[in-house]
Amino acid sequence: MPNREEKRNLETIPVGSLGIIALKGCTPLAESVDQYLVKWRAERESEHKESLAFSGYMRDSYLLDTKVPRFGSGEGKGMILESVRGTDLYLLVDVLNYSQTYSLCGHENHMSPDDHYQDLKRVIAAVGGKARRITVIMPFLYESRQHKRTARESLDCALALQELVAMGVDNIITFDAHDPRVQNAIPLHGFETVQPAYQFIKGLLRHVSDLQIDSEHMMVISPDEGGMSRAIYIANVLGLDMGMFYKRRDYTRVVDGRNPIVAHEFLGSSVEGKDMIIIDDMISSGESVLEVAAALKKRKANKVFVFATFGLFTSGLERFDKAYEDGIIDRILTTNLIYQTPELLSREWYINCDLSKYIAYIIDTLNHDSSISDLLNPNERIQNIVTRYKAGELKNN
Repeated sequence: MPNREEKRNLETIPVGSLGIIALKGCTPLAESVDQYLVKWRAERESEHKESLAFSGYMRDSYLLDTKVPRFGSGEGKGMILESVRGTDLYLLVDVLNYSQTYSLCGHENHMSPDDHYQDLKRVIAAVGGKARRITVIMPFLYESRQHKRTARESLDCALALQELVAMGVDNIITFDAHDPRVQNAIPLHGFETVQPAYQFIKGLLRHVSDLQIDSEHMMVISPDEGGMSRAIYIANVLGLDMGMFYKRRDYTRVVDGRNPIVAHEFLGSSVEGKDMIIIDDMISSGESVLEVAAALKKRKANKVFVFATFGLFTSGLERFDKAYEDGIIDRILTTNLIYQTPELLSREWYINCDLSKYIAYIIDTLNHDSSISDLLNPNERIQNIVTRYKAGELKNN
C-alpha cells in the first residue's frame, strides 16, 4: 500500500517559503510535525525543485527561531530572530499548556490560556506584516466554550477570532471546535475545524483486540445533545447504532461557573452486552463522562471506551484510576494536541492519539495551495483500517 504522502500531488508552486513558529508550550508537537515535513520534502521527486519558485523548499528544519521574553513585572514582547519576509507562516499554539511558567515580581506564575493567546498576538505583531500569509493552528480554540450568549455576558471566542483577523491572520485551523458556528464571526476568512475521528479509531484498533465492529456488538454514545454530530459521524462510518444522554440541570444554582447536573437521561436502544464508544470534544474534570459510563454499565453495557479530542483532566487522574479499577471504563483516548502530563501518559487505561503527522499533511498541502478536502473527510482511511483490522492485519500492542 503506497504511503499517503506519495499519493499527494503537490506539484503546484508553494505560496512562499515554508516557516513554522512554535509558541512556548507547543514545541514537542511542532518538532514532530517539522520532522515529517523535512523527510517528505527530501524524498519528494519534483522537476521544479531547483527553480526559483521552490527556493528554500528543502531545509534541515522549517522551525523559525522566536522568543517572548518577559520583564520582571510579567510584561512581555514578541521577538523573531530570523527573516520571515515573504514566508508562508504557520503558528502553532497550545493555549491549555499550564505547565509553562514565567516570573511575575519574583513569583512563579503558570501560564493561563490568556497568557498563551497574548503571546500569540505578540509574535504576530513582531512579524509586522512581512510574511506572505499567516495561518494560525490553534488545536484548542481559545475561549471556545464561551461561544454564545445566554445572558448579558462577553463573547470571548468571537472577539478573539476578529482580533486575529484584524492583525493579518489569513487562516485559522482548529480541532473539534466546541461549536463550529463561531466562525460566523469571521465569514470572509479561512476557518477549518478538523475532526480526529480516524486517529481515534486507529488508536482503538491498534490497542484493543477482539472487537466486533457491527451494530449487534457495538454502539456510539453522545454524552449530551451538543455532541450529536460527532457521534452520528462515527456511527455512520462504522455502521453502528447511536444513543444519546441529555443532562438535566438545576437552573436555580450556579456551581463552578455552571448549573449543576442533576441526572443524565438516556435516549436510545438497548446497550446490553455491547461495547460502547463515548465520544466528546473534551474531558474537563471528567465527572460528566464517568457518570455516563456508570449509567451505561448499569444498563449492562460491556466494554466502555471514551474518545475525547482534548484531555484536560482538571481535577486529576484519581477518579479515572478508580473508575478503571471498578470496571466502569476500559480505555480513554485523547490526543497530543494539548499538554499531556507524564502521569497521564503512564496510565494503563490511557491511549495517546498522535496528530503530528496529520498536521504535517495539512501544512504541506496548504503551502502548495492545494485542496485539503480529502484530509478533512477521513471516511476512506477509516474504512481501510477497519477492513485491515477485521482481516487481522493490524498489529495489536
